[in-house]
Amino acid sequence: MSPDDRNGIAPTDLSATSVPDAVSARAAAPNRRSVVQALAAGAAVVSAGALAPAIVRAQAAPVRVGYAMARTGPWSVGAQTSQEPNYLLWAEQQNAAGGLMVKGQRRPIELISSDDRSEIETCVRTYEKLMGSDKVDLVLPPWGSNANFAVAPLANRFGYPFLAPTALSRRLVEMKLPYFFLLLQQPKSMMDALVDMLKANGVRTVAVVYVDDLFGLENYAALKVALQGSGMTLVEDKSYPLGVKDLSPTLRAIKDKNPDAFIGLTYPPDTILASRQSKEIGFNPKFFYASVGTAFQLYRNVMQAGAEGVLGMGSWNAKRGAAAKAYFDAHVKKFGAAKEPDRWASGATWAGLEILTAGVAKVGLERKALRDFIANGTHETLLGPIKFAGSENVGTPGTVSQWQKGEFEVVWPRSMATAPLVAAKPAWV
Repeated sequence: MSPDDRNGIAPTDLSATSVPDAVSARAAAPNRRSVVQALAAGAAVVSAGALAPAIVRAQAAPVRVGYAMARTGPWSVGAQTSQEPNYLLWAEQQNAAGGLMVKGQRRPIELISSDDRSEIETCVRTYEKLMGSDKVDLVLPPWGSNANFAVAPLANRFGYPFLAPTALSRRLVEMKLPYFFLLLQQPKSMMDALVDMLKANGVRTVAVVYVDDLFGLENYAALKVALQGSGMTLVEDKSYPLGVKDLSPTLRAIKDKNPDAFIGLTYPPDTILASRQSKEIGFNPKFFYASVGTAFQLYRNVMQAGAEGVLGMGSWNAKRGAAAKAYFDAHVKKFGAAKEPDRWASGATWAGLEILTAGVAKVGLERKALRDFIANGTHETLLGPIKFAGSENVGTPGTVSQWQKGEFEVVWPRSMATAPLVAAKPAWV
């Protein structure tokens, strides 16, 4: 890691395509020394009666929080949409309040981070150093199922609680790692919700494409189980390799079979590719579902009016409640309206930070006590109550969302909906 990575807050330009802006923002970001100096300066202007406690707070040892994050490479789009912006916002908010509350004492947060370059090996080496030789106080997870799958056993070995907001894998649950917690709804709950919605709306035929890696394979397996006994027929199912550049032959074959519903278990670039090419060939089934990436503002920006009626994985938006709106507004204030939080994993990331903040305030930085707090409680978050059974979040039900008039509305189940389902996708625009 460079001195910048060890002592600073990570880049604040999160577009993953604007490198000069990212470098400029990084140069302007506060490092550990400037954070402490800012707190001390604040102490100098308070009343004499409050001066001593403020100085004590300013001089408190920082809480060293480490993570690796994709800032370059194929993971960077998701990582810089759903995850790292939230880490930066959280650290900024906590430090603005005087620091992270640690059992009655506020201590400034020092983020120690680096680019994992979308490489499993780099990611693993970074976390091994953070937890092994650096001995940071807390760790925050990397982006994606594959990276978390590689790092989770390491976090368990070193005894660091890991609240993973972008890992979607039943295999991670089955590993039974006591320090590892999955915040996203897992494949079974998400595919059960999708099939329940399709069945309730009279769908008889379904076609599926899925990326040939852990995410795609596990969700496809869960979908096949959910379809059993549903009365729906799977008329086509095709896998495709990571980094695919053309899905049009597969989509044309599916179009010829005229399914009621299309399901794409896709990564963000592939989600957009499948949508664009479906529009180009005039494939417009009654239900068009693709994820992940559909919940991103990027999807709406690229597809524009064509996003209307498209379904995907999502679990929240600013209508979810006061906490969700406050978070959304703070995120937009910091990063701008062009970098909204996505309507799925960003919410899970923030919920994990809420749980971590509450745990450190209550039990401090002793990792076993923090792990027990996470494992054994019910935690109020912007997503609603979260509770873990082993590693799995069993408090948040599976959901389906849909783009409607510029917002990714939760439409299923009805008890969680922020808007009613539009039960027939309009023509591509």
